[in-house]
Amino acid sequence: MKKTFVKRIILTALMTIFLVSTASAAPVKLKNLPSTTNLGETDFDPLVDIAVTVEIQKIRSLGKFDRRLHVIEKIDWFSDPDFYVKVFINDEEFTSTVWHNTKYIYDPQWSITLDVPDDEEFVNIKIQLWDWNIGMDRLCDISSDFDGFIDSFDIELIYSIKTGHWMGDDFIDPETTSVDPSGYGRLNGCDDGSIYQRDRDCELWFDIYQNDLDGDGIPYWTEVNIYGTNPEVDNTGEDADDDGVPIEWEHKWGHYFWYNWHDDKYEHEWFYPPFEWNDHANLDSDQDGIDNVEEYLTSQWGSDPFRKDLFIELDQMDESPTGEKSILSEESKELLQTAYDRQNVVYHLDDGCMGGSDMIPFDEETPREELMEIYWKYFLHEDENNWRRGVFHYGLIVYDGTWAGFAFWGGVGPYLDSFQISSSRVGKGLKNPLNKDIAYASVYMHETGHTLGIFHGNTPGCDDQEGKAPWQKNWWKWQPYKSTMNYRYVYFMVDYSDGSRGKNDWDDWNRIDLTFFQRSMW
Repeated sequence: MKKTFVKRIILTALMTIFLVSTASAAPVKLKNLPSTTNLGETDFDPLVDIAVTVEIQKIRSLGKFDRRLHVIEKIDWFSDPDFYVKVFINDEEFTSTVWHNTKYIYDPQWSITLDVPDDEEFVNIKIQLWDWNIGMDRLCDISSDFDGFIDSFDIELIYSIKTGHWMGDDFIDPETTSVDPSGYGRLNGCDDGSIYQRDRDCELWFDIYQNDLDGDGIPYWTEVNIYGTNPEVDNTGEDADDDGVPIEWEHKWGHYFWYNWHDDKYEHEWFYPPFEWNDHANLDSDQDGIDNVEEYLTSQWGSDPFRKDLFIELDQMDESPTGEKSILSEESKELLQTAYDRQNVVYHLDDGCMGGSDMIPFDEETPREELMEIYWKYFLHEDENNWRRGVFHYGLIVYDGTWAGFAFWGGVGPYLDSFQISSSRVGKGLKNPLNKDIAYASVYMHETGHTLGIFHGNTPGCDDQEGKAPWQKNWWKWQPYKSTMNYRYVYFMVDYSDGSRGKNDWDDWNRIDLTFFQRSMW
């Protein structure tokens, strides 16, 4: 370990030079930055011994099941998976504990920290997800690699201790968001085209960071050489350019780098410099209807400005006097998240975890007028300028809303951003808990689809009253349209169609409009 007092002497000399040279100069935006500069080229942080941490935040199996099509895609045939993670930092291997018999791990509380050379910019990192089995552990797919070999299931990255960012099999590029549609810090095994194949597909969320003296997450080298900020002062929350987004968000999302083959070096670019105003209130790079200011407000729940996110607030009704519940089960929630996440429309359901969900007092019948009252009181909280409107859809579960489900106008603004499903009708006659979970999730997804712009008027197989049963004239006509938007499949599957089945099929996934619920219906 280095001696702290030696670092303090070096820091004092460096900061004296730095403050004199920058006293009258404003921070400037640098592009195509060379890989070395005059400061920190032999020690990228003279304040601390640099240690890099890889943190695993979430793991989810992306298997699928629907009861009419009898499709089962699981990691293990006879049980839930037994996940564990391997991380390699500069070729040193670390292995997590095994999380036995679970498909979804939301708080693994596992990370690894390794001291790295302070004079070498790049740290090599590899991440693997494994399924433990007696005598035969198997890699799970978290990669977008298309080559089909087993070693294509993991991901390899290089992390820069100068900037605190990484590239490789996961990266930021604001101009080509479709190249890494799963987003920064999120891995999706379906990205190799295996969405409907049994390929042990999973999603894994992670973060990589290093220690710094002031704890603001901005490395010493960047503070001194790029931003002109004090590396001993925590800058968290500062918004010097008054563009509505603080420095730590612009730092995380406003940088990318690549390898310049011609000059044989890595190039850095800061496209959201924290001292230059950006029009974040009108920037929506991923076209998911959430501008950068809203991406910042929702970043605590995992939003990404370069990957599509879908936010829904779920309000539910209290039990009836006879004990009947109007709730979305945990398994229904997981089915919904898996369906959207596989397609990189990352699903965020606020069931209370985001501070916006309410229980509605029981009412035997809930007509449209009452739905509008609930929307005003429980979603907007009697504030028509509530920031959640235009960010969250509103999906309500009541006991009886006269129909099994429908999208409705909330009465504020000309927008279709809300829907209800009725527990007394959706679950009627279903005894098997799994069937009931699928039915609830299917109807919830169907009504969400209307707030995403899918209707009978633009998708003929959607909501066709003549396609519900085998004796009706359009039952066979819409057979290829395997979507929960098709009455033939609603209650039985949790998915939209991808349009791959020829005539009379529709590509819902590429036609959903994440901005539809923000635009006027008239």
